[in-house]
Amino acid sequence: MKKLTLLVVLLSVSSFGWARSEREASVDRMNHAGRVLHEIMATPDKGIPEEVLENAKCVAVVPSMIKAGFIFGAENGRGVATCRTAKGWSAPAFFTITGGSWGLQIGVQGVDLVMIIQNNRGMQQLLASKFQLGADASAAAGPVGRHASANTNWKMETAILTYSRAKGVFAGLTLNGASVRRDKDSMRAIYGRDVTTRAALTARVAAPGSAHSFLTAVRGAKAQAARR
Repeated sequence: MKKLTLLVVLLSVSSFGWARSEREASVDRMNHAGRVLHEIMATPDKGIPEEVLENAKCVAVVPSMIKAGFIFGAENGRGVATCRTAKGWSAPAFFTITGGSWGLQIGVQGVDLVMIIQNNRGMQQLLASKFQLGADASAAAGPVGRHASANTNWKMETAILTYSRAKGVFAGLTLNGASVRRDKDSMRAIYGRDVTTRAALTARVAAPGSAHSFLTAVRGAKAQAARR
Protein backbone atom coordinates (compact mmCIF):
# COMPACT_ATOMS: atom_id res chain seq x y z
CA MET A 1 0.00 0.00 0.00
CA LYS A 2 2.85 2.34 0.91
CA LYS A 3 4.57 1.57 -2.38
CA LEU A 4 1.38 2.33 -4.30
CA THR A 5 0.92 5.63 -2.45
CA LEU A 6 4.53 6.59 -3.12
CA LEU A 7 4.11 5.74 -6.81
CA VAL A 8 1.00 7.94 -7.05
CA VAL A 9 2.83 10.81 -5.37
CA LEU A 10 5.84 10.46 -7.68
CA LEU A 11 3.63 10.36 -10.76
CA SER A 12 1.73 13.46 -9.56
CA VAL A 13 4.95 15.40 -8.92
CA SER A 14 6.33 14.30 -12.27
CA SER A 15 3.13 15.36 -14.06
CA PHE A 16 3.16 18.75 -12.30
CA GLY A 17 6.80 19.28 -13.20
CA TRP A 18 6.13 18.42 -16.84
CA ALA A 19 3.12 20.75 -17.01
CA ARG A 20 5.07 23.62 -15.50
CA SER A 21 8.05 23.03 -17.79
CA GLU A 22 5.83 22.83 -20.88
CA ARG A 23 3.95 25.96 -19.88
CA GLU A 24 7.17 27.91 -19.33
CA ALA A 25 8.49 26.76 -22.71
CA SER A 26 5.22 27.72 -24.42
CA VAL A 27 5.14 31.18 -22.82
CA ASP A 28 8.79 31.67 -23.78
CA ARG A 29 7.91 30.67 -27.34
CA MET A 30 5.15 33.30 -27.52
CA ASN A 31 7.42 36.01 -26.12
CA HIS A 32 10.19 35.08 -28.53
CA ALA A 33 7.76 35.02 -31.46
CA GLY A 34 6.65 38.55 -30.57
CA ARG A 35 10.26 39.77 -30.46
CA VAL A 36 11.02 38.14 -33.80
CA LEU A 37 8.10 39.86 -35.51
CA HIS A 38 8.89 43.22 -33.90
CA GLU A 39 12.57 43.03 -34.92
CA ILE A 40 11.74 42.04 -38.49
CA MET A 41 9.25 44.88 -38.89
CA ALA A 42 11.68 47.41 -37.41
CA THR A 43 14.22 46.80 -40.17
CA PRO A 44 14.37 49.78 -42.59
CA ASP A 45 13.41 48.97 -46.19
CA LYS A 46 12.96 45.31 -45.32
CA GLY A 47 10.47 43.21 -43.44
CA ILE A 48 6.97 42.27 -44.51
CA PRO A 49 5.24 44.86 -46.73
CA GLU A 50 2.36 46.88 -45.32
CA GLU A 51 -0.03 45.62 -48.01
CA VAL A 52 0.63 42.00 -47.05
CA LEU A 53 -0.09 42.64 -43.38
CA GLU A 54 -3.18 44.67 -44.19
CA ASN A 55 -4.75 41.69 -45.94
CA ALA A 56 -3.50 39.00 -43.56
CA LYS A 57 -6.09 36.57 -42.21
CA CYS A 58 -3.64 34.96 -39.79
CA VAL A 59 -0.03 35.40 -38.68
CA ALA A 60 2.11 32.46 -37.58
CA VAL A 61 5.65 32.61 -36.21
CA VAL A 62 8.15 29.83 -35.48
CA PRO A 63 11.06 31.26 -33.48
CA SER A 64 14.33 29.37 -33.33
CA MET A 65 14.35 29.10 -29.54
CA ILE A 66 18.09 28.34 -29.52
CA LYS A 67 18.60 30.47 -26.40
CA ALA A 68 16.06 28.33 -24.59
CA GLY A 69 17.88 25.17 -25.55
CA PHE A 70 15.77 24.23 -28.55
CA ILE A 71 17.26 23.88 -32.01
CA PHE A 72 15.02 24.75 -34.95
CA GLY A 73 16.06 22.78 -37.99
CA ALA A 74 14.71 21.45 -41.21
CA GLU A 75 12.97 18.53 -39.51
CA ASN A 76 11.10 20.10 -36.64
CA GLY A 77 9.87 23.45 -35.31
CA ARG A 78 7.22 24.70 -32.89
CA GLY A 79 5.30 27.92 -33.40
CA VAL A 80 2.32 30.03 -32.48
CA ALA A 81 -0.44 31.61 -34.59
CA THR A 82 -3.27 34.11 -34.28
CA CYS A 83 -6.09 35.00 -36.68
CA ARG A 84 -8.07 38.16 -37.33
CA THR A 85 -11.63 38.04 -35.93
CA ALA A 86 -14.50 40.49 -35.45
CA LYS A 87 -13.14 41.04 -31.94
CA GLY A 88 -9.56 41.66 -33.03
CA TRP A 89 -6.67 39.19 -33.11
CA SER A 90 -7.57 35.84 -31.61
CA ALA A 91 -6.14 33.83 -28.76
CA PRO A 92 -2.97 32.01 -29.78
CA ALA A 93 -2.90 28.48 -31.15
CA PHE A 94 0.24 26.36 -31.06
CA PHE A 95 1.45 24.13 -33.85
CA THR A 96 4.38 22.03 -35.00
CA ILE A 97 5.92 22.05 -38.45
CA THR A 98 7.92 19.13 -39.81
CA GLY A 99 9.65 18.16 -43.02
CA GLY A 100 9.50 20.23 -46.17
CA SER A 101 12.01 21.54 -48.65
CA TRP A 102 14.15 24.25 -47.12
CA GLY A 103 16.57 24.90 -49.96
CA LEU A 104 19.61 26.82 -48.78
CA GLN A 105 18.27 27.00 -45.23
CA ILE A 106 18.93 23.30 -44.55
CA GLY A 107 21.46 22.88 -41.78
CA VAL A 108 21.27 26.51 -40.65
CA GLN A 109 20.54 26.90 -36.95
CA GLY A 110 18.65 29.88 -35.61
CA VAL A 111 16.09 30.18 -38.41
CA ASP A 112 13.00 32.25 -37.63
CA LEU A 113 9.97 31.41 -39.77
CA VAL A 114 6.99 33.70 -40.40
CA MET A 115 3.88 32.60 -42.29
CA ILE A 116 1.20 35.03 -43.46
CA ILE A 117 -2.11 33.32 -44.20
CA GLN A 118 -3.73 35.42 -46.94
CA ASN A 119 -7.12 33.96 -47.70
CA ASN A 120 -9.99 31.88 -46.34
CA ARG A 121 -8.64 28.67 -47.86
CA GLY A 122 -5.37 29.03 -45.98
CA MET A 123 -7.21 29.98 -42.81
CA GLN A 124 -9.50 26.95 -43.02
CA GLN A 125 -6.48 24.68 -43.38
CA LEU A 126 -4.92 26.23 -40.29
CA LEU A 127 -8.18 25.80 -38.36
CA ALA A 128 -8.27 22.14 -39.40
CA SER A 129 -5.12 21.56 -37.31
CA LYS A 130 -3.40 19.40 -39.92
CA PHE A 131 -2.33 20.31 -43.46
CA GLN A 132 0.59 20.24 -45.86
CA LEU A 133 2.08 23.36 -47.40
CA GLY A 134 1.98 23.25 -51.17
CA ALA A 135 -0.54 20.41 -51.27
CA ASP A 136 -3.50 21.36 -49.06
CA ALA A 137 -2.67 25.07 -49.10
CA SER A 138 -0.56 26.81 -51.76
CA ALA A 139 2.55 28.49 -50.39
CA ALA A 140 5.13 30.83 -51.89
CA ALA A 141 8.04 33.01 -50.83
CA GLY A 142 6.60 36.35 -49.75
CA PRO A 143 7.67 39.77 -51.06
CA VAL A 144 10.01 41.82 -48.87
CA GLY A 145 10.29 45.60 -48.52
CA ARG A 146 8.27 48.67 -47.65
CA HIS A 147 5.62 47.92 -50.24
CA ALA A 148 4.65 44.88 -52.29
CA SER A 149 4.92 45.46 -56.03
CA ALA A 150 1.62 45.53 -57.88
CA ASN A 151 3.31 43.60 -60.69
CA THR A 152 3.83 40.46 -58.63
CA ASN A 153 1.24 37.73 -58.10
CA TRP A 154 1.72 37.54 -54.32
CA LYS A 155 -1.97 38.12 -53.65
CA MET A 156 -3.44 36.02 -56.42
CA GLU A 157 -4.05 32.38 -55.56
CA THR A 158 -1.35 31.89 -52.95
CA ALA A 159 -2.88 30.93 -49.60
CA ILE A 160 0.25 31.33 -47.48
CA LEU A 161 3.30 33.58 -47.86
CA THR A 162 6.42 32.30 -46.12
CA TYR A 163 9.47 34.17 -44.82
CA SER A 164 12.66 33.28 -42.99
CA ARG A 165 15.35 35.09 -41.02
CA ALA A 166 18.74 33.48 -40.55
CA LYS A 167 21.95 35.18 -39.39
CA GLY A 168 20.25 38.57 -39.67
CA VAL A 169 19.15 38.07 -43.28
CA PHE A 170 15.39 38.27 -43.90
CA ALA A 171 13.90 36.97 -47.14
CA GLY A 172 10.98 35.14 -48.69
CA LEU A 173 11.26 31.38 -48.31
CA THR A 174 9.92 28.54 -50.42
CA LEU A 175 8.66 25.90 -48.03
CA ASN A 176 6.65 23.22 -49.81
CA GLY A 177 5.90 19.79 -48.41
CA ALA A 178 6.07 20.82 -44.76
CA SER A 179 3.39 19.38 -42.50
CA VAL A 180 1.65 21.67 -39.99
CA ARG A 181 -0.12 20.05 -37.03
CA ARG A 182 -1.70 21.08 -33.74
CA ASP A 183 0.72 21.18 -30.80
CA LYS A 184 -1.47 19.44 -28.21
CA ASP A 185 1.06 19.68 -25.39
CA SER A 186 1.43 23.46 -25.65
CA MET A 187 -2.32 24.01 -26.02
CA ARG A 188 -3.00 22.00 -22.87
CA ALA A 189 -0.17 23.68 -20.97
CA ILE A 190 -1.40 27.22 -21.75
CA TYR A 191 -5.16 26.70 -21.52
CA GLY A 192 -5.23 23.98 -18.87
CA ARG A 193 -7.46 21.79 -21.02
CA ASP A 194 -7.75 20.44 -24.55
CA VAL A 195 -8.67 23.61 -26.44
CA THR A 196 -8.86 23.05 -30.19
CA THR A 197 -7.05 25.17 -32.74
CA ARG A 198 -10.39 26.24 -34.18
CA ALA A 199 -11.70 27.36 -30.78
CA ALA A 200 -8.62 29.48 -30.14
CA LEU A 201 -8.37 31.07 -33.58
CA THR A 202 -12.08 31.89 -33.89
CA ALA A 203 -12.29 33.73 -30.56
CA ARG A 204 -14.25 31.02 -28.75
CA VAL A 205 -11.77 31.26 -25.90
CA ALA A 206 -10.17 34.35 -24.39
CA ALA A 207 -6.50 35.06 -24.94
CA PRO A 208 -4.44 34.33 -21.81
CA GLY A 209 -2.43 37.13 -20.23
CA SER A 210 0.76 35.29 -21.19
CA ALA A 211 -0.01 36.01 -24.87
CA HIS A 212 0.11 39.79 -24.39
CA SER A 213 3.55 40.45 -25.90
CA PHE A 214 2.92 38.23 -28.94
CA LEU A 215 -0.48 39.74 -29.71
CA THR A 216 0.87 43.26 -29.16
CA ALA A 217 3.60 42.58 -31.72
CA VAL A 218 1.05 41.30 -34.25
CA ARG A 219 -1.24 44.29 -33.72
CA GLY A 220 1.67 46.69 -34.08
CA ALA A 221 3.26 45.06 -37.15
CA LYS A 222 1.23 47.01 -39.72
CA ALA A 223 1.94 50.31 -37.93
CA GLN A 224 5.66 49.47 -37.94
CA ALA A 225 5.49 48.77 -41.66
CA ALA A 226 3.86 52.15 -42.30
CA ARG A 227 6.61 53.97 -40.38
CA ARG A 228 9.53 52.35 -42.22
